Amino acid sequence: MAFLVLCMLGVPTTIQAAIFFQDAQSQTSFNQYKGKVMDQDSKKPLVFASLTLEDTNISTISNTEGEFALKIPKDVTSGNIVISFLGYKTVTIPLAQFSPEDNKIMMEVSVMELSEVNLTIPKDAKNLVKETLRKKGENYFDDPTLMTAFYRETIKRRRKNVSLSEAVVNIYKTSYNSDRKDAVQLFKARKSTDYSRLDTVALKLQGGPFNALFVDIIKYPEYIFTEESIEYYNFSFAQSTRVNNKLLYIIDFKQKRGIEDPLYEGKLYIDADNKILTSAIYTLNITDREKAARLYVRKKPAQASVWPTEVAYRVDYRERDGKWYYGYSNVLLEFKVNWKKKLFNSVYSMTCEMAVTDWEKNTQGATPKSKDRMRSSIILNDEAVGFSDPDFWGEYNIIEPEKSIESAIKKIQRQLRRSKNQGGTSAR
Repeated sequence: MAFLVLCMLGVPTTIQAAIFFQDAQSQTSFNQYKGKVMDQDSKKPLVFASLTLEDTNISTISNTEGEFALKIPKDVTSGNIVISFLGYKTVTIPLAQFSPEDNKIMMEVSVMELSEVNLTIPKDAKNLVKETLRKKGENYFDDPTLMTAFYRETIKRRRKNVSLSEAVVNIYKTSYNSDRKDAVQLFKARKSTDYSRLDTVALKLQGGPFNALFVDIIKYPEYIFTEESIEYYNFSFAQSTRVNNKLLYIIDFKQKRGIEDPLYEGKLYIDADNKILTSAIYTLNITDREKAARLYVRKKPAQASVWPTEVAYRVDYRERDGKWYYGYSNVLLEFKVNWKKKLFNSVYSMTCEMAVTDWEKNTQGATPKSKDRMRSSIILNDEAVGFSDPDFWGEYNIIEPEKSIESAIKKIQRQLRRSKNQGGTSAR
């Protein structure tokens, strides 16, 4: 079977920092609350809604079905859960009102008054973006921080799930004032892959959690807006919105005509009062599929042509005590594989996402030995060990799996058990 290795990052990088984090506590010391976040009127699920225990660093994200699982330490018996989503009114619910299962959270669209928007919009959208990037030292964490994050990457062939890798990672997040890059330490990982569904090619994603981490535009503007490349875009104001009762400007950006290299287009959500980037959603402008392929394809079979058909990114930031920090990001890479002497193309998609679920200041600045540092060239699927441990994740907050993913895992597990049983019978 031939191997195809892809990277979701457009630019290779080297990581030289490292991190240290304490081991997990016993998994019996938390309460879990499950439910779904939906639009109040349409009842459609709200994807990537943020749920946070107020005045703490404990949080999680809803999945693509709007479902969530939030784990709270048992010694926390009071407080509020704050639910926020772009373009919707923030919802605050006392923890005491949550049940272990089937919590339904309805959110109402936030409607902007046109008079309010017209009075506050600045004149120049590009200058606002530049000012926002310049003010990162004022608005984002200025201390090194130790973060716990949940990371997931999936591979699909057409619409069928064929591979799932997940990890709990520790992130040493350097100050947003610092030029030092962040580092990641792998704490736990698991995987499930059915290579028989991958046709004649085995897909692997290089970079693992770094693919999601480097979507942090404020920390890594060089991946999208350098001092030179920002001039290659047109910026304009779209309709504004509100989140947490704060006015957000929505800025559209798009690659200028005449720029041959594939760049990006999308939306930036900027806090109107303090010039803070709170979210960004954007895609690669695939004007030349061969140039786009060179950005992402690291290794492929000689008899195959591979090119991306869609590359999409998202990053969300969270606020604590007047400072903002990286909270969640995801990446989607959809591509085609055209085999010589074959009539039909193969269509694949790879996604990765990472959510920060807890953090604390790194006051000691402790770092582990180099052997414990995760390389930016890591292929998580090669490092993960499988789904054999039912208590694998302990009390860590994770993103609730989609039903299709759960079904795929269970089916692959049954296949593996049958294969082992058949192997054991024939050996006897």
